[in-house]
Amino acid sequence: MSYQSIRCFWIGVAFAHLASLGTLAQPLKVYILAGQSNMEGHAAVRTFDHMGLDPVTAPLLKQMRGANGEPSICDKVWISYLTGNGIVKQGRLTAGYGAQGREPKIGPEFTFGLTLESRLNEPLLIIKTAWGGKSLHKDFRSPSGAVDGKPAGAYYLEMVEHVQSVLLDIRQVYPDYDPEQGYELAGFVWFQGWNDMVDRQVYPNRGKPGGYADYSELLTHFIRDVRTDLKAPKMRFVIGVMGTGGVLDLEKPTRYTPIHQSFREAMAAPVELAEFKGNVRAVLTEQYWDSELGELVERWEQVKAKSRQLSKNGDLSKDQQQAAMEAYIKKLFTPEELELKELGISNAAYHYLGSAKIMACIGEAFAQAMVD
Repeated sequence: MSYQSIRCFWIGVAFAHLASLGTLAQPLKVYILAGQSNMEGHAAVRTFDHMGLDPVTAPLLKQMRGANGEPSICDKVWISYLTGNGIVKQGRLTAGYGAQGREPKIGPEFTFGLTLESRLNEPLLIIKTAWGGKSLHKDFRSPSGAVDGKPAGAYYLEMVEHVQSVLLDIRQVYPDYDPEQGYELAGFVWFQGWNDMVDRQVYPNRGKPGGYADYSELLTHFIRDVRTDLKAPKMRFVIGVMGTGGVLDLEKPTRYTPIHQSFREAMAAPVELAEFKGNVRAVLTEQYWDSELGELVERWEQVKAKSRQLSKNGDLSKDQQQAAMEAYIKKLFTPEELELKELGISNAAYHYLGSAKIMACIGEAFAQAMVD
């Protein structure tokens, strides 16, 4: 063996040793997810089976489940989740990091992490903060948007504080992290909006052109301030545009169509700013709405109305009311439709029906937007 060959061999051994120590490792990619109840996620794990009925989402379901049929546990993705009740939940990413309650749920974080793990094939850390019922105009208002004596939102400050606390001690979440490798704040996903959209006092001209312009401005401040406060000026930013109800039919508008459409446009507006070109993207979550499930929920509202009507009728006994309701439901729904409703829906329409099919597709889309 020549001197040159021996020299190259030992250089290779040395570099391999350094890499094993983490010296040559790439910075750990960190992704932040924030928002209100839909970022928490209200899709019950029991609705997973519904995804298998659609050949479009069946392959994604296979990623979401292990060989034993249980929800997948990521090998390379860890998560720290500051829950809505103030408890920090952390560990390897799997199902159950959605809204906390009586049954395990997912938000967009589950398939977001699964998709990134598949695409990037390296250790990743997700930091998630989400609280139901919170607005951008008050709760998440960032410092530079705090004008006219309005303070920065308490939940904006809590979000930043939690992110910073995790970054100070990443090993508490990801035990194999090597501080020498460092980390990179690779992306931020914002999924919020309902409380602002329905607030008539803050947005008195909602549904009219420019009615939600203040939201666009506040979101612009939010993006700038997040990057400043976390010292990540080039951090990618994805806006999850509210899409409950699906794609709107502008040719046949309902009373709510102008409100929903103008708010969606306001949410996506910052993408068009020159300073955000190429580093801020909007994902239209309306694309992932399940119209079949949505129609079943709309029809079920008739059942609720009938129940209220019968309960006001003092001439009927409880047994008579129950018999009348059973007959009415049988008239409106086939047995197959009722089974589908139970299989795929676990929450209200403003929570994307609590559908794993919808939420999983949204999480996947957030990840694809982040890396594409």
